[in-house]
Amino acid sequence: MNTAVKPQDFLTDVKELRRRAAQAIEKGAVTSNYDGDVDRAIEILQNVLATELVCVLRYTMHSIAAQGIDSEAVAQEFAEHAREEQEHMTLVANRIDQLGGTPNFNPEGLASRSASEYGKAENLVDMIKENLIAERIAVEHYRELIRYFAEKDPTTRVMLEQILATEEEHATDMHDLLVARQGKPFLED
Repeated sequence: MNTAVKPQDFLTDVKELRRRAAQAIEKGAVTSNYDGDVDRAIEILQNVLATELVCVLRYTMHSIAAQGIDSEAVAQEFAEHAREEQEHMTLVANRIDQLGGTPNFNPEGLASRSASEYGKAENLVDMIKENLIAERIAVEHYRELIRYFAEKDPTTRVMLEQILATEEEHATDMHDLLVARQGKPFLED
């Protein structure tokens, strides 16, 4: 019994697929079978972009301002996280562009568009706590967004899943740094 999947099992009319692909080419990657709301997806991703921008700025500021014993190693960790948040920012900006939007990098209103806060920590432990809280916000927020996009926009969902994995690593890193400095878990089970 031959159970191999054939192209016609998915697309019964290749000519129709070609015809549809030639329509509305100004929409780029957004084809007629996109199941999501493009405008809403762009709006959501603009807020994700703002969140990532705020995280880049906060981690960068913390990497520069970190002082005290062990500060060099912690500052390096903050700098690494800033670079990874910048990678997330670029991924999200590119996805907004793919969906036909213009990424909003305008600093005006950035804080109000972001899910996380910039912060105002002045010492190393408070910096770590601010970053841990921000990562926990990102983890919850991205999980919600992954459920929202689900099968309506699998490309955005997969991108957010990749970002989520890094954000979970960041949260673990910040938690570990906090435990190392306080000698006990900050977060109880």
